[in-house]
Amino acid sequence: MIPYLYTIIDKQRISDMLKAFYACVELPIQVIDDTGSLLESQGDITSFCSRFHPFLPENDKCSRLHAKAGKRAMELGETYIFSCHANLNHIVFPLINKNALFGSILVGPFLMDEPDSLLISDLSRRYPIPTDSLLELYEESHSLPVVPPAKVTQISHLLFYMFSGLISDSYQQFVINQEKLHQQSLINESIQRYKTSASSSETEYPYEKEKELITRVKTRDAAQAKALLNDLLGYVFFAEGNNLEVIKARAIELCSLLSRAAIEGGATNNIILKMNNHFLKKLQEINNLDDLCYSLQETLEAFTENMFDYIPTKNHELIKRAILYISHNFSGELTLEEVADHVHLNPAYFSSLFKQSTGSSFKEYLNMVRIEESKRLLANTDYSVIDIAVASGFGDQSYFCRVFKKYTGLTPRQYRQ
Repeated sequence: MIPYLYTIIDKQRISDMLKAFYACVELPIQVIDDTGSLLESQGDITSFCSRFHPFLPENDKCSRLHAKAGKRAMELGETYIFSCHANLNHIVFPLINKNALFGSILVGPFLMDEPDSLLISDLSRRYPIPTDSLLELYEESHSLPVVPPAKVTQISHLLFYMFSGLISDSYQQFVINQEKLHQQSLINESIQRYKTSASSSETEYPYEKEKELITRVKTRDAAQAKALLNDLLGYVFFAEGNNLEVIKARAIELCSLLSRAAIEGGATNNIILKMNNHFLKKLQEINNLDDLCYSLQETLEAFTENMFDYIPTKNHELIKRAILYISHNFSGELTLEEVADHVHLNPAYFSSLFKQSTGSSFKEYLNMVRIEESKRLLANTDYSVIDIAVASGFGDQSYFCRVFKKYTGLTPRQYRQ
């Protein structure tokens, strides 16, 4: 049976790459699957490893350690340098497809300084190795390749440059994983700041930072907006712990806050509203905090990018006035004719122009604005569903529930839970 890895990677191509790497670097290199089992290699196994392997416990074989290292590299979003059971160094590069690990490129073993008796004495403490075998291992250790740390770093870079293009998804996933790791680092820094500055058992929510976040988004300052978002997420983690469902609720509030601010300022359109609803639907599939924080950051970035780019210049002021009027009057029995009259256009012409400029019909856009308001009321009040339907501009509760489910994937009661 053909290993799955070779159904998404050309076997001959990877063989040629292994040969080229080994010929230039002269370090053993292997392709392993997601369980750590060897698929292909260049360079012989060292005599040191051959003598050491018999003393490893049955449930602690090298393949298991190699597979674990590949998963760790995928999480880090970069090549991973690690030490094996025998204190020998390796470099691993994960092969990723659709955010799943299907194998790794493994380089090693090697040492980063000359072997000495400490290497062997440490093994004698951890494994039941007879004295004669220890002496043999000491002799064999001097045949291991020694690679200075600076060169190891460059070899790890070379692995990335050579193999990141093997699977088209690998490079993008590497970038995403690196960004996730960086974001979590910033959030952790924020958590520590709140812990340090907490003078009482209850620290107030930083509303001023929330207001500044809205301002930064409106001015398309994505870098500062992300910094403020991560700071607010740090507060949420500080206040709520690692409760995923609670954090999801806070994330929904943050995303809705940004959308509402844009609508109220008359500087958004259906793209922003659809983006918010896309985030809500995606949220249902998220099952860890790292992905949740990163998805919210992606939404914020898309929000800032689309802030003022959605209306053609020719009709910018006219459609902006219409959108602003809708944002102030959506809770009443607002009609196409009323908004067309407000901007002094024929209703039929206004309908066509609105669709051309925003990508949505007047009715679709009005429903999205009303759904945004209903989401705010569901999250922040104890009003009944029928009262929220009326307050949002829906005269009929049944129709409101159908529209809400269409745009969010949830019923109003599910959203409120």
